[in-house]
Amino acid sequence: MIRKFGRDRRGNYTLMTVITMVPLMGGLALSVDYSELLRQKHATLNALDGAGLATAHKIVSGASDDDAKAYAKTFFEANLGPVDPANTLLTVTLPNNNAGGGTLKLCSALTYHPYFLPAAAMLMGGGTTSDTTFTACSEIRLKNTLEVALVLDNSGSMNNLGSGTGAKRIDLLKTAAKQLVDTLALQAQQMKQVTKPVQFSLVPFAAAVNVGPTHDQDSWMDQDGISPIQHEDFDWTMMTPADDPDKYAEKFSGVWYKRGTGWGDTQDQPLTRFSLYADMTVESGREEVPNSKQYICDEYRRNGTCRTGHWTTPEYIYTTSRYASWQGCVEARPHPYNNDDTTPNTATPATLFVPMFAPDEPGTLWLDFNHDGVNDVGSTLYNYGNNWWADWPFAADPTASQRQSDMRKYFLVKPYGSTSAASGDGPNASCTTNPITTLKDVSQLAEKEEIKNAIDAMAPNGNTNVPEGLAWGWRTVSSNEPFTEGRPNTERGNDKVVIVLTDGANTYSAVSDSGYANNRSTYAAYGYTGLTYPGSGSLTRLFMNTSTDIGKITYTGANYTAALDEQMQTLCANTKNSNILVMTVALDLSTSDAGDKKALDALKACSSDSRFRMDPTDPTKPAKLFWNATGATLSDNFKEIANELSNLRIVG
Repeated sequence: MIRKFGRDRRGNYTLMTVITMVPLMGGLALSVDYSELLRQKHATLNALDGAGLATAHKIVSGASDDDAKAYAKTFFEANLGPVDPANTLLTVTLPNNNAGGGTLKLCSALTYHPYFLPAAAMLMGGGTTSDTTFTACSEIRLKNTLEVALVLDNSGSMNNLGSGTGAKRIDLLKTAAKQLVDTLALQAQQMKQVTKPVQFSLVPFAAAVNVGPTHDQDSWMDQDGISPIQHEDFDWTMMTPADDPDKYAEKFSGVWYKRGTGWGDTQDQPLTRFSLYADMTVESGREEVPNSKQYICDEYRRNGTCRTGHWTTPEYIYTTSRYASWQGCVEARPHPYNNDDTTPNTATPATLFVPMFAPDEPGTLWLDFNHDGVNDVGSTLYNYGNNWWADWPFAADPTASQRQSDMRKYFLVKPYGSTSAASGDGPNASCTTNPITTLKDVSQLAEKEEIKNAIDAMAPNGNTNVPEGLAWGWRTVSSNEPFTEGRPNTERGNDKVVIVLTDGANTYSAVSDSGYANNRSTYAAYGYTGLTYPGSGSLTRLFMNTSTDIGKITYTGANYTAALDEQMQTLCANTKNSNILVMTVALDLSTSDAGDKKALDALKACSSDSRFRMDPTDPTKPAKLFWNATGATLSDNFKEIANELSNLRIVG
């Protein structure tokens, strides 16, 4: 039987062999295709991850959306290796521009065309197989850096005791603010691979904001007297060649210049507020001229001796010094630049910042101008709060307004021993806060201590101007001048935050003086509210860009508060539209008080929405970044702010 089977030449064995080979070849084809699929899948994943990281760097450096997407596609396809780019489809989801760092997501659909599987399937009696599609995604959380401006109320009411405590509000604020800095600094120190991970600036505000006297030579300050508010309430026309041919003022191409040899080395330079600070002098010391006191005989005896006589008044040499120097406060820019971050430029003079110079208000501080012991003018009092110099003594019956604006008076030398101005009076009146502290990297111990020391140095005094504080908080985190320490405004992965705290409504003190100088207010960041802005008709600067709810000739404290509130809402909207997160804190304001309630509503409306928390009263809406704090809760509220800021910096 066995020999017969061996001699059999029919095709049964061959047929069985062929039948057996079909699944064997199919398995081999499947194995080859599967291996190739895994290889292409692995290559696609590597290219996807690489493109994600590379594109993230591009986004952080400020690439536009279109450029970022094009770069991602080019990088991805260049690194596919064995994969034909025609078989892939890349989709790029960029981070939300309003979400600081956010998440970059790249997804790729790979279509794999098998080599052997279709033929194997046909041999096995099936039809052709469809291509295989594989989808993969890569997500990259951009590493967030953080820039925070602390805009803190330093008005006089911050000296009051915080509710529920025995400590002053300012002291409670110092403690809470320093704890916030420490908390974020600790997190910043853990990010070794990122430069300047967390930075803080400090903007103390009251009636105005102090940018610092060291900026008196900076290009963003009006150095040439070209701003439309530079000479507000300054009348240079009285300084004529007829009055003094050696020292007069001349206007040329809209700029006032020093003319005449009497100006010395500064002849032909522009007349500005800076030059006023430099030119005002006071006799600060005196020294008697030797032997200048003599006895003069009025009647002689026959023998030539003196019967009667008198002593002459001694002569003195007087030393003079500068009366005052600019302490660093600036006025609010005119609309619309008071409420934005426009870069100062001499091509648009209204964008430049102007130093505060509180005019000497009507009234004569000294009466004897030539040291002869006889009053040259009678006392003229108008009961103005900032009378710190003498009115020009040689004019014929000037009005109070003329007394205030006549610029000749500032070039009188204040006599030795004459009456001093009251405390706080002078050209720096209403400049009551310490200078801004620009962004400091709190991951560095020295810089962290610098910002904390500045917080400790805060001292309350003056009125409340929240919008001016907010505007300068924005400017400290911006990369635009005047302060450029902030990362580029277009940089992704960086959050810019302004935290505003105040304990009261906006205030601007009204003065009823329509029969005198018509100032209508004390001097502060918007100047005098009784003065009109050039080209605005009859509008004062404070009322520009306000609604019909604001009386344009209503010079009351309540109307000034309403105008400042509207300026603040415009500023808040502009700030948030520039991708700045605004957090607001009300301190010890009562919902039962009508004025406080308005301030509370304004602060809440000003705040940004949280990216992470929902409103507990309406879970369909994000929570507002607003805290209604009391003295007793302020520390805990600042801890909540620290948690919010920490969430901004989660790195995936």
